[in-house]
Amino acid sequence: MRVAPPVVLTNEQRRTLEQWARSRSLSVRQVQRAQIVLLAADGKQDLEIAAAVNVSNQKAARWRKRFLQKGFPSLEKDATRPGRTPTITADKIEDVVRKTTQAKPDNATHWSTRTMAGAIGISEKSVRRIWHKHGLKPHLVRTFKVSNDLQFAEKLESIVGLYLNPPEHAIVLCADEKSQIQALDRTQPGLPLKKGRCGTMTHDYKRNGTATLFAALNTLDGTVISMCDDRHRHQEWLKFLRVIDGVTPQEKQIHLIADNYATHKHPKVQQWLSRHPRQAQRQTETLYLDREGIRHNGKGQTRSR
Repeated sequence: MRVAPPVVLTNEQRRTLEQWARSRSLSVRQVQRAQIVLLAADGKQDLEIAAAVNVSNQKAARWRKRFLQKGFPSLEKDATRPGRTPTITADKIEDVVRKTTQAKPDNATHWSTRTMAGAIGISEKSVRRIWHKHGLKPHLVRTFKVSNDLQFAEKLESIVGLYLNPPEHAIVLCADEKSQIQALDRTQPGLPLKKGRCGTMTHDYKRNGTATLFAALNTLDGTVISMCDDRHRHQEWLKFLRVIDGVTPQEKQIHLIADNYATHKHPKVQQWLSRHPRQAQRQTETLYLDREGIRHNGKGQTRSR
């Protein structure tokens, strides 16, 4: 007959287990485990403990063994369980990741959860969980462009320096144009907004040509200097530079940040800038210029009726 390993308790351990065994505030499981360990410490075998506590002998042996291995913490909390066997094998998970990152479907630009589920033979939710676990988002594409300008680093430092530490007694303006703004008008007048009824407008419209918005954002206070014109040639850009020159204080230097659009580099524009030294135009790569405020302003003009 196999004999269970003996349990030896100190006086302090016995007092704690006796308190647990009499407790009415602890869980039934913890009280029962304390009773099992106390009976084991009294020299009882697992069959005798099982009969006294009304549990199986396997359960009595289990909690005797866990207390000998880990002490009180093993009685307070259940041991971790492995969980159910995964239905999706590691090979299928690897196949999903490989197809997502290295292949494309025949009739689409990227994988969707449904197309991937059909190609692998698993559920759509399983594909979504695998993508989430591996941080895959095939529907998103981030664009990039490496500049071939040999002086790009110097231009970048110059413009970032203007944004972060603008010079004293100077105005830093970020300028751009929004072209092809459609001037639309409805074919019939609509009814105004009133209580219980929204405003109305016709579904069709008539075109009144296009307009170009020129805007310069003051990076210090967020104010915008703007001008609308029919076209966006160098003549209109010169007109906008004159508007900026007229509305800004004459005693302050102007640092104008613009992209490398051909209109901004026209010889007549350069001649005008040379005759007006207080306006210093900084040009950099179009893709690296921070013009979100200008574009937001242009979008508002485009969406207006």
